[in-house]
Amino acid sequence: MKITYLGHSGFLLTGKHGQIVIDPLLTGYPFPTFKPEDIKANLILISHGHGDHFGDSVEIAGHSGGTIVSNYEIANYCADQGVNTHPLHLGGSRDFNLAKIKLTIAFHGSSMGLNPAQYMGNPAGFLITMDGLNIYHAGDTGLFGDMELIGRLHPIDVAMLPIGDNFTMGPEDALEAVKMLRPKVAIPMHYNTWPLIAQDPQAFKSAVEAATETKVVVLAAKEEYNL
Repeated sequence: MKITYLGHSGFLLTGKHGQIVIDPLLTGYPFPTFKPEDIKANLILISHGHGDHFGDSVEIAGHSGGTIVSNYEIANYCADQGVNTHPLHLGGSRDFNLAKIKLTIAFHGSSMGLNPAQYMGNPAGFLITMDGLNIYHAGDTGLFGDMELIGRLHPIDVAMLPIGDNFTMGPEDALEAVKMLRPKVAIPMHYNTWPLIAQDPQAFKSAVEAATETKVVVLAAKEEYNL
């Protein structure tokens, strides 16, 4: 499997039988990265309704013919725009042949727009089983104790974890998440997009690798990591 970092919290997973894109913020991302038309995904996963995660999901689904997988509210919102969707909810899973997707809890919010904001259901993380590997994308979340349960029930090969603080876990809490999840590899995300979430990913890498057996892979936007 190839993991391509799209920037912020976005990733493209390329497996033997297709591609999955997660939280594809491309238009409006402040650093050079891909264009929506560059992404040809079979599944488009949206962790919650905030614009920096919903991103270009509908456009990608429209031109690629892929299926948006998200909570019930977001799936219905996207279906109204004429794209393929499949709703899940927290704790639920579905085998899409390409991969099995399970929604996990995430402690955050989920809305779209302002004046008034539209409620977009519960935020979520994703457990993705693809090509025999378990990938955990935590979404936007604070630290929570059930991460230990997630790691125990689903041995994790790669965990994508936010470290930006302010809106999500910071580096210290993300280290505790690694201790509970026990992934083979951790990839930091949701940092340095804007000054408000500025962090040093190399310092996070040093702290995690000193305290655990997990390898930390720091990716720049458009950089790839092969499993």
